[in-house]
Amino acid sequence: MRAVVTGGAGFLGSHLCDRLLAEGWEVLAMDNLITGSEANIAHLGGNPKFRFEKKDVSEPLRVAGEVGYVFHFASPASPPDYLKFPIETLKVGSIATMHALDLAHEKKAKFLLASTSECYGDPDISPQSESYWGRVNPIGPRSVYDEAKRFAEATTMAYHRHLGVDTHIVRIFNTYGPRMRLNDGRALPNFVYQALSGQPLTVYGAGNQTRSFCYVSDLVEGIYHLSQSNEHLPTNIGNPTELTILEFAERIRAEFPNAPKIIFEPLPEDDPKQRRPDISKAGKLLGWEPKVGLEEGLRLTLQYFKEQYAKTIERR
Repeated sequence: MRAVVTGGAGFLGSHLCDRLLAEGWEVLAMDNLITGSEANIAHLGGNPKFRFEKKDVSEPLRVAGEVGYVFHFASPASPPDYLKFPIETLKVGSIATMHALDLAHEKKAKFLLASTSECYGDPDISPQSESYWGRVNPIGPRSVYDEAKRFAEATTMAYHRHLGVDTHIVRIFNTYGPRMRLNDGRALPNFVYQALSGQPLTVYGAGNQTRSFCYVSDLVEGIYHLSQSNEHLPTNIGNPTELTILEFAERIRAEFPNAPKIIFEPLPEDDPKQRRPDISKAGKLLGWEPKVGLEEGLRLTLQYFKEQYAKTIERR
């Protein structure tokens, strides 16, 4: 099997490349590196089954030879990133999705879209199941990401229904682990960077908004099993253990001696108040559930972040 992975140098994309290579696949990773990093795939440089191409997938995709699978993981994914690159985010969710689907159609390949729990917006039900249509502000600051992914889902289903492309859609909930950027802008890397650099940990609003955090190996395992299934409609993959952002900040503080205090800033516009996946479909369909608990996942992630921070200090 030969796969094309767009966004292959990103946090999730690079872990997916590892998983596919472990199955004996050949992998062509594409990434324009605006949020990804070649450091995420440096360990694959000597692997004869892996190739990297620096490529903006918003431009047409031309790949020589056979392709059995296209995984579309390209997109800025954290609020600071997609607010910094709003046009690029819209393009990669719309134009690039079509290009990736065109490639799958041309090669008679399977296709998997990395979608997001942001499709549910600021939900009025919890947990969120795949049957929930969401509560999204279509013109708010976060809409460049939310609507790009919702469009990508609609496009994927259109290619499946009208062109017969064998497609799959995963709705990814909050994920963490090694290879996240310390300046990513999401809760975990923000809290860890602030703790490492002695800055106060910034909690937005009162910190009552909830999130659920899935370790990256669990997420990638769920995605791999979904890619091998016959399911075409969206499927949630995430960890249903829910905690408030304030609880999470305190959990991170507990990992650092003489940890800085917590400060509170105004809540960003359209910030979701609750985010928790209903993963019953993935359990029944794939026999999948997360296995890595928060304590183990944080230990592995904090070790990585501390090493990266030390390297940053050395370079100064």
